[in-house]
Amino acid sequence: MLRRFIESSRFQNFITGVIALNAVILGLETSKSIMDVAGPVLQALDHIAVAIFVVELALKLFVYRLSFFKRAWNVFDFTIVAITLLPAGQGLSVLRALRILRAFRLISTVPSMRKVVEALMRAIPGMVSVLTLLSLVFYVSAVMATKLFGAGFPEWFGSIGASLYSLFQIMTLESWSMGIVRPVMESYPMAWMFFVPFILITTFAVLNLFIAIVVDAMSSHVDIEENQTRSELHIDHHEIMDELRALRQEMAKLHAAQNNEPSPTTDPQTSPRQP
Repeated sequence: MLRRFIESSRFQNFITGVIALNAVILGLETSKSIMDVAGPVLQALDHIAVAIFVVELALKLFVYRLSFFKRAWNVFDFTIVAITLLPAGQGLSVLRALRILRAFRLISTVPSMRKVVEALMRAIPGMVSVLTLLSLVFYVSAVMATKLFGAGFPEWFGSIGASLYSLFQIMTLESWSMGIVRPVMESYPMAWMFFVPFILITTFAVLNLFIAIVVDAMSSHVDIEENQTRSELHIDHHEIMDELRALRQEMAKLHAAQNNEPSPTTDPQTSPRQP
């Protein structure tokens, strides 16, 4: 009964609502004017939410025992709640700020969010390859930019680090033309031959590979779930058909047994008199 209770949709919806409400409360606590008016009430509600989270995890640990930690999302929830329960006294204000991490529990309670995160996790190997390629392009471009423009613009390209940061700004297209490229072109008129190919490679080619990999991972994840659903339905269909066949055989046996029974003897008192 306890397992059915914690796995029921009502209980899950209740926990989701508590997480969302707690996130709103933690946001309101950042306002000094609101805390002056309703500070004790917000803190009491926060403590109630923490108590609910602890009771939820305790119930799950009692029901699932060690198998609780075999599911990654359970470990995620346990870690988030454990971090936010750490003492936040003098010198530990950073830990108090980490309480907002409880809002991330919405990821584990909302199925659609879980699917997105699982798809992103599946995309990590491909994203690492693209990130390695992007890093190589950045390193080569930073060395070239430092050699070409470092003497004239030391603030932007005076070192490898400065060049990497400037190229990152250019890749994001944030003030890249009027802020960096056009001033450089005043001293180096042919500088566009370096910056335009860099933008085409990084912004319009390599970065779009990240989107392609994530979309492909999400599509693959959906296909896997659909295949699992089909296999489960196929198994259920076979089980139902087997039960129907067994039931039909039992009905046939009962029908045959009824046909083979001898007819009941007639009651002499009700039988008609022979002439």
